[in-house]
Amino acid sequence: MRFAITGKNIDVTAGLKSAVEDKLSKLEKYFTPDTEVNVTLSVEKERHKIEVTIPVKGSIIRSEQVSNDMYVSIDLVEEIIEKQLKKYKKKIIDRAQDAASFKKEYVERDYDDDDEIKIVRTKRFGIKPMYPEDACVQMELLGHSFYVFRNAETDEVNVVYRRKGNTYGLIEPDN
Repeated sequence: MRFAITGKNIDVTAGLKSAVEDKLSKLEKYFTPDTEVNVTLSVEKERHKIEVTIPVKGSIIRSEQVSNDMYVSIDLVEEIIEKQLKKYKKKIIDRAQDAASFKKEYVERDYDDDDEIKIVRTKRFGIKPMYPEDACVQMELLGHSFYVFRNAETDEVNVVYRRKGNTYGLIEPDN
């Protein structure tokens, strides 16, 4: 695996780099040697955050962990990615994708399907055109954390969502 480690508001020392590589190298049993692993370490106030992104054909495997100690965050992120790989193996490597990014042992091994994703309810509703600000108001009136709507300006289906700090986000399709 190839590591690209960057820092925001933190110097990536040799010790931090070594800790990241040592911990994330445990994932080598899943990936081929040429797999790129992008790691971003950042510190904001007392929050030590690590973001790990592993692009594979057809998917992105990603985890973000925050704690008050960077080494704790590094330990947590490796565990989460390993759980994701086991839990979503069938979703990550479906028949339509090329499993070239993954080692043969990982592809052929069976993992428990106890946590298989099951859709238990489907809702249908008309999507009327509205402006993003109106969609935020509607979302708040419903008490939801997101709201799907047709943007009156672009005629595209968009999503508004509530963010921390009483702010809102807008998701638009990338055409």
